[in-house]
Amino acid sequence: DSFLMKYFKIGEQKMADILYTYKNQVYANITNQCNCRCTFCIRSHEDGVGDAETLWHKKDPTLEEIKAAMDAFDFTGYDELVYCGYGEPTCALDILLASAKYAKEKYGVKIRINTNGLGNLQHGRDIVPELAPVVDALSISLNAPDAEKYNAVTRPRFEGAFEAMLSFAQEAHKVIPSVRLSIVDVLPEDQIEACKKLTADLGVPLKIRKFA
Repeated sequence: DSFLMKYFKIGEQKMADILYTYKNQVYANITNQCNCRCTFCIRSHEDGVGDAETLWHKKDPTLEEIKAAMDAFDFTGYDELVYCGYGEPTCALDILLASAKYAKEKYGVKIRINTNGLGNLQHGRDIVPELAPVVDALSISLNAPDAEKYNAVTRPRFEGAFEAMLSFAQEAHKVIPSVRLSIVDVLPEDQIEACKKLTADLGVPLKIRKFA
C-alpha cells in the first residue's frame, strides 16, 4: 500500500483527508464548497469515500496545507491526480490551479477534475483558459438530457446552469486533451438515449458510469 496519512496534522489543527485513495486512484479533496445540491450526492449519506475516514473540512485547506499533504503522499504507481471531494473543485479555483501546477511539476502526475461544469457561472468569467495550462482531463456531470430534469436533480444555485454547463464543456473540449460529459446508468433508457444524442450534437464524448 502507498503511504497515506489518514489525517494530516498542520500544527495543532487536525484536518480531514486532503488526499485519499479509492479504487486504485488518488483524489484531492480541496474544498467543501458547492454551488449545487444534487439529490444523489454521496456527502448527504456518508462522511467519507474509499480510505478517507472523513472528507468534511472544518475549514477549507490552504494551498500550503494541500502542498504539505502532497509531499507526505507517496505517488509511486499513480500517474493521475483527480480533483474530487466533498465539494466542487472550481469553487476554490485559485488553490485548484496552484496546487495542480505544483503536483504536475513536482510529481509528474496528470491532472483530472471531476466538475459540475458551473465554474464560469461561479466566477463570472470564462475559466477555461485558466484551466487549460494545467488540466489534462475534465469529467463534467451532465446528469440529465434537458434543463428541466437537470434542475430537478442537480438543484443548482444559478439560473441557466444547464446551458452554461454545456457551453463550458464545448469550450473546454477545444483546448483540454480529454473532456467528457458523464451520466450514471440508473437513468431511464429514454433519458440515456437523449443524453447520447445531445452529446453527439455537441461533439463532446459521453461517459456512462455504472452506479456503485
